[in-house]
Parts: sequence; structure tokens; C-alpha cells
Amino acid sequence: MDELTRRQLLWSGAAAGLGLTAAGVGVWESSDDDFPDFRPRFGTERLVTNEWAYRNPAGRGAHWSSDWLATSGSLFARGGLGWTGRPDAGPTGPDSASATDSAVFRLVSRRRDFGPVTVSFRVRLRPPVTTVRTPKQDWDGAHIWLRYHSPQELYALSFSRRDGSVVIKRKVPSHEAESVDGGGYATVAEGRHSIGYDHWHHVEATAVNTSSGVRLSLAVDGSEVLQAVDRTPGPLTAPGGVGLRVDNTELWFGDFWARKA
Repeated sequence: MDELTRRQLLWSGAAAGLGLTAAGVGVWESSDDDFPDFRPRFGTERLVTNEWAYRNPAGRGAHWSSDWLATSGSLFARGGLGWTGRPDAGPTGPDSASATDSAVFRLVSRRRDFGPVTVSFRVRLRPPVTTVRTPKQDWDGAHIWLRYHSPQELYALSFSRRDGSVVIKRKVPSHEAESVDGGGYATVAEGRHSIGYDHWHHVEATAVNTSSGVRLSLAVDGSEVLQAVDRTPGPLTAPGGVGLRVDNTELWFGDFWARKA
């Protein structure tokens, strides 16, 4: 039995034993020796960090994480998992007590040394919602960040979108009118693959430099759903951070790890 199959069986058994429901969370543990590069843990139920801490790192009461930066929204620990909280729109304050602002959730590792890398995690999503500030969009759902240099320069691999697409995009600095936060997106590859809500899934993404560019791949539940070579990566050949972008969607994740290839 290979390591991926072993982890899948262990996770399935743990989830079944916990009787996960639409509002439930589970616990996943594995050996300390499995993933040596980056594997954050979620223990005590708490606010891990939020956008207020990102903007006020020296502020009194700021929730600081040694692993993560939340540039938008709130990251909670629940039952050994990371959780966005219920997505809404509004200022979080130091404690995300009255709002999570996680309708626009942006989470990236503090580490920025991931060049050739594989990122793997378990994830469970609720169906997308809307808020006054975040109307319905085709891209509502969840996306993996690779080679994150800044909000303007990164790869985004979309594994769950409201429209049922899977997409690989490159974002680089741009001053065009349609740019987002000072960066413009270009689609590298696109396909179709829908994953079920309120169920656990395994997601894995890779980025590896080749002689012709950056090879990117996305797999869901052990099957590759999209791959491409970005032949004009520019500065995205350099190492960067890894993380998650989530839009209008409540999300739990666990067993998150990043391993240098």
C-alpha cells in the first residue's frame, strides 16, 4: 500500500468515526516524519490570525501566527483543522468577534522559499454564498496559491469554482484597467471538474521549473484534473510562498503540507 492510499484510508476512517456533518469538523494526525518542510498544525480552538493582525502587526491584541499571514479574512483553529469561519463582509477588529470578513479570504505562508514544490491538504467546502460586498461570481470557491511573491505576483490553481471549472492562472503586476489589486490574471489552462460540497476531498498541486517554463499540475482525490506548462512565467520561476484563496465560501482544511520537490 503506497503512502497516499494509507493516508486516504486513515482519513476516511477518522472522518467516519467522527460522524462529520455539514457543520462538523474532524481531526487529522500523521507522523512527524512524513512532511519535513512545512506542515502547520491547528490545536486549541482559537483565532489563529486575521487581516487586522496583518495590518497592525504591533497592535495590542493582534493574533500573530508564526506560519501564516491572513491578508484578508480570518483563520480559526477548530477541532485540529483550519477554518475560515462563516463568510461575511465587515471589519474584523483584533478578535474577529463581530465579523470574519472571510467572504474574501486570503492566506499565505510566511515562508517564501518554495520553488519546485508539492502542496497537499484535505479540504471540505460549503456551497458558495454572497454578501452585500461580494456578489455572485463564477470564480467563487477555493484556489491554491503557489510561487506567491506578493498580492500582484503569484500562481492561482482553482480546484473548486461555482461554475464547475478548474483553472490555472498566472498573476503579474499590471496597470491595466481590469487589473485586480495592481495585478493582472492570465489563464494558463482551464478544464471542467466539480467536487461535492460537504464532503472531504484530497487536493494536491505542484510547480516545477523545466527548460521550457514552469510545469503546473492540479489533482483532486488522487486524479490529475489539470496540468500545463507556463512558457512565459517571468519572475514566477523564483521561489515564493504557498497558500489559499477562498471566495464567498466556508472552508475547513487539514493535513496541509508543502514539500520541496
